[in-house]
Amino acid sequence: MAQDSGAVPAGPPAPDAARGLTAGQVAERVAAGRTNDVPVRAARTVGQIVRANLFTRINAMIAVLFGIIAVIGPVQDGLFALVIVFNTLIGIVQELRAKRTLDRLAIVNAVRPRVVRDGAVARVSAQEVVLDDVLEFAQGDQAVVDGVVLDSAGLEVDESLLTGEADPVVKRPGDPVMSGSFAVAGSGRFRATKVGRAAYAARLAEEASRFTLVDSELRSGMDRLLRFITWLLFPTGALLVYSQLYLGGHVSDGASLGGTVSGPLADALRGTVAALVSMVPEGLVLLISIAYAVGVVRLGRRGCLVQELPAIEGLARVDVVCTDKTGTLTENGMRVAEVREVGRAGRAGRTPPVADVLAALAAADPRPNPSMAAIGEMFPEPPDWPVAAVVPFSSARGWSGAAFSTPEGTAHWVLGAPDVLGRPGERVTAEAERLGARGLRVLLLGRGSGAVAAPDDPGAPGAVEPVALVVLEQRVRADAADTLRYFAEQDVEVKVVSGDNAAAVGAVARGLGLPGAGAPVDARDLPDDPEELADRVRPAAVFGRVSPERKRAMVRGLRSRGRTVAMTGDGVNDVLALKEADIGVAMGSGSPAARAVAQIVLLDDRFATLPHVVAEGRRVIGNIERVANLFLTKTVYSMTMVTVVGLLGVAYPFFPRHATLINALTFGIPSFFLALASNGERARPGFVRRTLRLAVPAGIVSGLAAVASYLLALDGAAAPDLADRTAPVITLCATTLWVLLLVARPYVWWKALLVAGMAGALLTVLLTPAGRSFFALDISDPAAVATALVVAACAAALITVVRVVDDRLSRRAERAPARSAAHREPARAGGR
Repeated sequence: MAQDSGAVPAGPPAPDAARGLTAGQVAERVAAGRTNDVPVRAARTVGQIVRANLFTRINAMIAVLFGIIAVIGPVQDGLFALVIVFNTLIGIVQELRAKRTLDRLAIVNAVRPRVVRDGAVARVSAQEVVLDDVLEFAQGDQAVVDGVVLDSAGLEVDESLLTGEADPVVKRPGDPVMSGSFAVAGSGRFRATKVGRAAYAARLAEEASRFTLVDSELRSGMDRLLRFITWLLFPTGALLVYSQLYLGGHVSDGASLGGTVSGPLADALRGTVAALVSMVPEGLVLLISIAYAVGVVRLGRRGCLVQELPAIEGLARVDVVCTDKTGTLTENGMRVAEVREVGRAGRAGRTPPVADVLAALAAADPRPNPSMAAIGEMFPEPPDWPVAAVVPFSSARGWSGAAFSTPEGTAHWVLGAPDVLGRPGERVTAEAERLGARGLRVLLLGRGSGAVAAPDDPGAPGAVEPVALVVLEQRVRADAADTLRYFAEQDVEVKVVSGDNAAAVGAVARGLGLPGAGAPVDARDLPDDPEELADRVRPAAVFGRVSPERKRAMVRGLRSRGRTVAMTGDGVNDVLALKEADIGVAMGSGSPAARAVAQIVLLDDRFATLPHVVAEGRRVIGNIERVANLFLTKTVYSMTMVTVVGLLGVAYPFFPRHATLINALTFGIPSFFLALASNGERARPGFVRRTLRLAVPAGIVSGLAAVASYLLALDGAAAPDLADRTAPVITLCATTLWVLLLVARPYVWWKALLVAGMAGALLTVLLTPAGRSFFALDISDPAAVATALVVAACAAALITVVRVVDDRLSRRAERAPARSAAHREPARAGGR
């Protein structure tokens, strides 16, 4: 009911902007369902999580194969069905943990709009807003419902997320406010006319915070591989059944193994199940889900909210980080270090004290930014001057202003960037640049001449007479230098993109040791042509006087050059660039608009958290690629064995319990630990191609080695005995453990212990009577065991050679584009 009532007129008009709704009116609307009833997060419910983890393609395959074994027996051959239980339970537990973490962080990060009720302003959750509520709307706020403006004080709204138009729209009483838009300047109040799912904000919030694994190269690549494997199961399974039944491959040993059904068909089905179980990468999807979920939980513990799971993968691929200065490299808080009077506007004795002017400007600003807040703290006692007009600060303008009625008459005062308000070559502008080069923030206080229009007119501020320079200090974050050093070590470029003076930004960046900070660039001098802009942005490291639109164009230019860009920011001026970047990272204390469009929110406001976020992304993606190599090797060797055995018309060498033993010791258990290990290698495109480059040759060699060992042990016999079947088990285990060693690089002590533990478990099974009896193995023939080990050694050597050659070819291919670019760069520079 609440969904349909959002746009229904509420009958009598709401009270005025000053009073808002009464408590009784709010209660009536809540009872009628006219609330902003939208979920805090669009996460899956517990039931959806259970269903999604239980009813999967992999589980369906395993269930069908287990159904066959449940009929023909024996029970040991159905051990592989435990995969369904483990896949489901572990997947559900991990996703529930991730869900709790995300929901808890989402509540912390939730927008809390200010509503006017009974004449008082109070913060409420977005869900508590009701139809006809009066909401305060000021710089940095995002509209959570649709409405109509009741009053405005220089209110400017950015609707680019909705309309695509980047220019702010001035809002006056009676103008509409669209949910999802945000205020970039000024303040005002509007009345809610659409709430709940009738408002655009509900859909925007759901898209911004959905727990999802889609739209990633990794996920799409895995889906393609799984679909391909699924279709291959049918012809390979049919080939094996046909060969076992009609080409002399069957052997009636089901009864001797304890099977409830014996005979040619039952034996053929056992062999087919054993083959298909190995072809299905049953643990791979589980490990992908676990890796993502564990990544979310780990980042949550560091105060990092992942609003879109593919962001974890994107962070692993980042090679450029664009960051603002204020609030990122420096702390948000500022203080006034000095006020330098540089001239006297008007006739002597008729200019009020600078302290009074600054105090009046700070008091007149309805939503002061950090600079104005610092001025207000320094000059807390404003004179009693009536305010005639106010222009709030806008990053697009670079200044704020107000008109006051003073005893000497109406005075127009502006405060902003010296290079925006001053004239080039002027002494005060040069002094401001000198101070800015020391890393200080400098603002120019100026007064308009008598002929200058009021500051809120389109021609404002007009001619400005400098009066004083306000010098503010910013505190550099203690961990900023270490963070920049980490990115340099990881071959990730950092570009500081700020709206401040370029020299000031460069001074801060130089103090932190940022490479390339000695040549800051004024973004106003950059070309408008996208291609030329991209070429200018690529080599530079520090940019100043960057407007919101230019910031977005710079990010777009870097992406057009094949770079993967992460953008960090906290203000409304960063929203366009955050949306344009591959990964948007917002500060938790930043504007609601910035937090809404970002994929990652650093709730603790620490730029130093970002290296941990990048490292977590690399860990997740690198480990998933590693374990994918293992599971696809298993799939390929099984297909190879099925094809060769099917064409030769011999009995399939393995029982399902053999496949369970091999899969558990060589891939299943090790991959679980490898998926959660540390991994700092930057992810690269081409996941499927790289994975298949190792898995296909390793799988083919392993499969052929197992068949060769089997045929040598069989030595022309019509039916294999347990010793004949044990030989390929030993060969395949030894060969695939070697593949595990190759994939596990770089080596650390626990990886060596892991491989040794798996080898020890295999020896325990082979050397103990209980193990041999349970898994139907026989090592009584020393010649067969020796043959199996020799074949495995040859296969391991061949796989190693293939891997070494492939690594060299890959490195050569990766160096080629770099050399080509190095040759092109001098030519381009010479051309310029």
